Amino acid sequence: MSICRFLRVFALGTWVGAIIFFVAGVAAVVFTVLGNRDDAGALVRVSLGRLHTLGLICALVFVVASLAAGGPVGGSVSALARPAVLGVILMAALTFTSQNVVMKRMRNLQRQMGSVDATPADNALRAEFDKLHNISVRLEGAVLLIGIASIFLMVRGDLAGK
Repeated sequence: MSICRFLRVFALGTWVGAIIFFVAGVAAVVFTVLGNRDDAGALVRVSLGRLHTLGLICALVFVVASLAAGGPVGGSVSALARPAVLGVILMAALTFTSQNVVMKRMRNLQRQMGSVDATPADNALRAEFDKLHNISVRLEGAVLLIGIASIFLMVRGDLAGK
């Protein structure tokens, strides 16, 4: 089904492209353009939240299109075991965890500190915030790498007629 193939490519390409734009366009630039690091952090937080929402929608579209492309019910369930689909499901799980566990804890710490930038690095709240920030960056990096691998696996599978 060509429409399912299109939806899979479009969804995963949109998600991975949005992550690349966020890393290269938003996160890399916002701290140099905005003079206040707390304001820059707020912009990144909101942007990242929207990126996560977009990613979860793209994951849903990808998985539904993969199920639809699988054919009859037995074939569609087996589509969930394909490596690209498993990669997208893992991406969604990591994204959900980042948004609803890591970033939620970071927001709570930020509220307690008032200003992350004005809080000394040796402060326990700031140290925990910095640790969570590093985890957040690693999760986003993992989602990006898994996304690139999933695109490769999907295209390879499509070329092989799978």
